[in-house]
Amino acid sequence: MPGEVRTLALKVFPMIRALPRVSRGLTTDSNAATSGLRFCLSCSLFAWVLLFSGCSQPENTKLKRVVSVKVARVELFDVSLTVRAPATLFPREQANLAARTACPIRELRVRKGDNVAAGQVLAVLENHDLQAQQQEAEAAVMEAQANLERISSGTVVADVERARGQVAMAEAALNQAQKNNDRRAELFAQGAIPQRDLLLSQTELSQAKTALEVAKRIQELLERQSGGKEIRQAESRLAGAKARLQLAEAQLQFTELRSPFAGTITEQFLYPGDMAKPEVPVFTVMDLSTLVARAQVPDEETGPLQVGQQGVFTPSGQNQSSFTGRITMVNKAVDLARRTVEVWCEISNGSRQLRAGSFGTLAMLTGTSPQSVVVPSAGVQFIGGTRDGWVMVVDEKYTAHKVEIKAGEIFNGKTQIKQGLKGKELVIVEGGYGLPEGTEVRFTEKP
Repeated sequence: MPGEVRTLALKVFPMIRALPRVSRGLTTDSNAATSGLRFCLSCSLFAWVLLFSGCSQPENTKLKRVVSVKVARVELFDVSLTVRAPATLFPREQANLAARTACPIRELRVRKGDNVAAGQVLAVLENHDLQAQQQEAEAAVMEAQANLERISSGTVVADVERARGQVAMAEAALNQAQKNNDRRAELFAQGAIPQRDLLLSQTELSQAKTALEVAKRIQELLERQSGGKEIRQAESRLAGAKARLQLAEAQLQFTELRSPFAGTITEQFLYPGDMAKPEVPVFTVMDLSTLVARAQVPDEETGPLQVGQQGVFTPSGQNQSSFTGRITMVNKAVDLARRTVEVWCEISNGSRQLRAGSFGTLAMLTGTSPQSVVVPSAGVQFIGGTRDGWVMVVDEKYTAHKVEIKAGEIFNGKTQIKQGLKGKELVIVEGGYGLPEGTEVRFTEKP
């Protein structure tokens, strides 16, 4: 490069010296202009010489690159161990209410979105025919009841009392026949009466005994057989009438759709005038006071899960608001298609911030890892779909180095490092993406 400059100077300087000769015969003003032009050319040539001389440094000299980064020091932290899985919210109780028989809807007393109490009437079906059947059954019950009372306190009692009177009369006749027979026996012994009169008295005595036995038998039959049987028949007829009345009342109640529990009407399928059928629900009622997050957890991660552990549900798209609950069920069977185990976590929803059907993530707390190595998640670069990755660490010479790590829990913008770091290292959290190994760095903020 210096040789080229000298060559250029040798070509330009003769041209500048020749300017006075070219300007002979010109006016004084022309001579002044020529002198100014020669001065400007001299300055330009001097500038070019300086420029080329400055660019003529040796090619093997390179500038050192220094990158500004933000770093954070590795911390030791007590980390809560969790098992995470996608989950969907379901109501704790849900019912699809349908009619027991095909019948038109006469009245709807609630609408979709209304809150209802347990046992509240939600809809009324046409029931005039059933009301008539109920009234007929009530009349039959009253008739059977009256018949039973009549049998228990009327005819049967009179028959029994009449039989008892017959027994008493037979006993009196027997006593009289016995006295007559005894007296005639004495008279016959004295020879005062013939034997024929004695035989007659003996016959009358035998007839009196027979009459008493018959009277007692009739009384026994009335008390043990005739009266008890009629009473039992009357009681049976009364029970049948009451059963028919209960059936009529039950069928009438079926025309009123009642809520089985306190909840919210979340679906309405039919309207007044529509034909209600057993296979078509009228309403869907959900108990939203407590929701159940149902998660599908990979089979190999369910080992530490137990009923009673704490669970935290984070809905998708709600500014990361979290809701705490309790695990109530860990299924004992594995879904063969997905190789997952279903886990239920009940979450109180008194404020009604959560909705049934919402999707999110369920984090189930299984224990604590004390004094774990933790770094900001912004400084960790993961290999897609895994917990393996790397961080950029700055040594005491302000040089960046790539360190491969295995991550654990990720929480609140921090990542647990299970393998790769020991603690107290400086990790690049900003400006480290794509940074070459061994790059010299400087800190934008004091760590």
